[in-house]
Amino acid sequence: MSSSLLAPRRLALSTLVLFLLASVATAAQPRLTGSIPRGIQRGTTQKVIFTGARIKDGRQLLFDIPGINVLSVTPVDNSKVEAELEVPADTPPGLYPVRLVTETDVSDMIMFAVGAMPNVDEVEPNSEFETPQVIEKNVTIEGKIATEDVDYFAVDLKKGDRLTAEVEGTRLRRGRGDPFFDPYVAILNSERFELAFSDDAPLLQQDSVCSITAPEDGRYIVMVRDSSFGGRNDPYRLHIGGYPRPIAVVPAGGAPGELIDATFIAIDGQQWTESIQLPSEPMESYPLVVTNEHGTSPSPNYVRVQPQGNVVEQEPNNSFKESTPGALPAAFCGILAEPGDNDYFSFEAKKDQTVSIRLFSRNVLRSELDGVINIYNAKGGRVGGNDDSGGPDSFLEYKIPADGVYHVRVSDHLGGGGPGYAYRVETRLAAAELTLTLPDRKRYEATMIAVPQGNRSAVMLNATRKGFGGAIDIEALNLPAGVTATPIQMPANRTTVPLLLTATADAPMDGRLVNLVGKVDGRDDVVSRFDQQHQIVGGRNNAVPFEYRSDRAAIAVTKKSPCTIAIVQPQVPVVRNGSMELTVTIDRGGYDADVAVRLLYNPPGIGSSGSIKIPKGSNEAKIPITANSSAAIGDWPVIAYAIISDGNGSYEIASEPITLTIEDKIFTFGFPKTSAELGADANVLVDVEIGRPFEGKCEVELVGIPAGVSCEKTKLEITNDTEQVVYSVKVDEKARVGQHKSLVARARIVSDKGVITQTQGTGSLQVDKPLPAPVAKPAAKKEAAPAKKPAAPKPAAAKPLSRLEQLRLMREEARAGN
Repeated sequence: MSSSLLAPRRLALSTLVLFLLASVATAAQPRLTGSIPRGIQRGTTQKVIFTGARIKDGRQLLFDIPGINVLSVTPVDNSKVEAELEVPADTPPGLYPVRLVTETDVSDMIMFAVGAMPNVDEVEPNSEFETPQVIEKNVTIEGKIATEDVDYFAVDLKKGDRLTAEVEGTRLRRGRGDPFFDPYVAILNSERFELAFSDDAPLLQQDSVCSITAPEDGRYIVMVRDSSFGGRNDPYRLHIGGYPRPIAVVPAGGAPGELIDATFIAIDGQQWTESIQLPSEPMESYPLVVTNEHGTSPSPNYVRVQPQGNVVEQEPNNSFKESTPGALPAAFCGILAEPGDNDYFSFEAKKDQTVSIRLFSRNVLRSELDGVINIYNAKGGRVGGNDDSGGPDSFLEYKIPADGVYHVRVSDHLGGGGPGYAYRVETRLAAAELTLTLPDRKRYEATMIAVPQGNRSAVMLNATRKGFGGAIDIEALNLPAGVTATPIQMPANRTTVPLLLTATADAPMDGRLVNLVGKVDGRDDVVSRFDQQHQIVGGRNNAVPFEYRSDRAAIAVTKKSPCTIAIVQPQVPVVRNGSMELTVTIDRGGYDADVAVRLLYNPPGIGSSGSIKIPKGSNEAKIPITANSSAAIGDWPVIAYAIISDGNGSYEIASEPITLTIEDKIFTFGFPKTSAELGADANVLVDVEIGRPFEGKCEVELVGIPAGVSCEKTKLEITNDTEQVVYSVKVDEKARVGQHKSLVARARIVSDKGVITQTQGTGSLQVDKPLPAPVAKPAAKKEAAPAKKPAAPKPAAAKPLSRLEQLRLMREEARAGN
């Protein structure tokens, strides 16, 4: 980000640790639920109705992938927005993530489809095999599945014709719930025999694809339903035609700008080769769409565009003695063509080098392979391996113990193999990596950022370091016009910081997909990327059948909020075992309703209330905070935010940060044991150790006094020289007998700068019953007086007995009397 976009002050966060509040409330976000139609044919311009909630002020569509031109966005009502979309003829078919920007916020994400074939609407009745909807070959059916619904479509084929049915169903939904729509698709002959079927094809995640070559002339039936015969008017797009449908590509990628010869492999194992020009910039996932004389695949195959050079397997390579050789860095590519297949590759490495080995199969490639990688030395001895590290694929870093040749084996977890078992293993020397993420503020909902004109918004930003240490400078590139990001440095020992964004009063309302990047001083080798998960569909046990990962954050300028908020800068610290109230003020600007306010985050060891409101008619509220005994000492930037409702949606606005200083405790209080009898007076002692001098007037209050015990003066003033305070208490005759562990000392220092409060416990007070009076001994029988002995010397004056010693003596006398 250019320096002109940076706010003038820099937050020095040398000791920053930030924890999100678990119970943070969020604004009423606009939501998208679908569209009518769910997709359109490329090379056309069409009006589409996007459906949802709280979208009557929708004004802009943000597509995560380029290829769709938005000509206009017009709200219809609070649940519909009409958009005119232009899809150029060269736009790749597939699913395009889209979000709606309203005047107050940014919606969640849904998928919108682009197809290569014309749309045809499903027409009921078509729920019986005997009465299918007759269609032409090479069309996309837009339909719905009701409860226990089955839809049938008939197409006439000649012997040898290819027919493929691919369905988009799960991927067109949005939300969480179980059951969710899980499509099942099959191709049947006229005698109702299933020639091919599919449920949960890895290429399409939870969706399905199947294919046949017509064995004879005749009518063939394509059936689609929910796999468990469910359905709730779930939409689907069913692509029926003779188009090519590869399920694997080898090699599965290449270097930026490279022209590769790619072998495409169909469901039935048929193969063909095409030259593919890869983009000039690295890409985590690049779509390849195949076109031939029979049509265009309705969705892409995905490959990697990364700098490692391709090393394609050369059979036989089923043992370490037959390894396909390569040199680091390398991308080992191949396919496990049959069950039980293993592929070996080799490379040379030096002692103490750390080699990074990452397998891509289910991830990105959407391969059928459940991959396992193992490493062997030159003699064939296994020295390392991994299965499913951090996801469905495998990853490991191995430190080379000695110079020599090493082998990588790729296998399937269950020994599977077939035309869809493609893989890519990226192998290189371990490098520094930095991943930035926006944590969800609402569970399962990706965070979007709306910045009101003339106001501020704040979110948390997380960082994951790999292979490096040091402070990270955060930058936001290509922000909307008029928006600046306060420069923030994430300290070397921290993993999260607040991101504060400010919009000028005249900033145009506009949404952008913004690159958030991190840089490390003196480390040009650190590769930074942003990664945000969007759980498009969620199921039972928090399973995520379909997700999308975005490499940019959605940030929009929204209309002016009536209010602004601020935190009053405290002039005194909060101390460990202490508490404080932070004052939040509001400039209402005519807004007259309750306003919920809370802190964006709590510094470590700090707790704050998450249920504070500035009540209607008031301009401020107090947020109580507490510091535990291990609160992190230092200066912490603290931000408050508020939720302002406009009757339909909401604004989230943030304050400028203030600095909260956390210091060690000032006092250490001790509680000598104290006991008293019912109906008696006693003194409660509190020892005072002062860790450092304080300024101002200080009172120590005795709190937690048990019921039945009274203290006339619970607050006693102390100075920096005080070592002990004494509280006079009186025990009522009806007080509960026993040990009361509830005494607490609370110090309160008052100066012209403010109030410092520290609390410490616990002391105990023992309440006893009065001991019974001693019983007199009976008179002894009179005997003759013995001879008088010389008088003993007079003993020295006895030392006064303590209260405890007196009680013991009384107890002994009572026992002797018995």
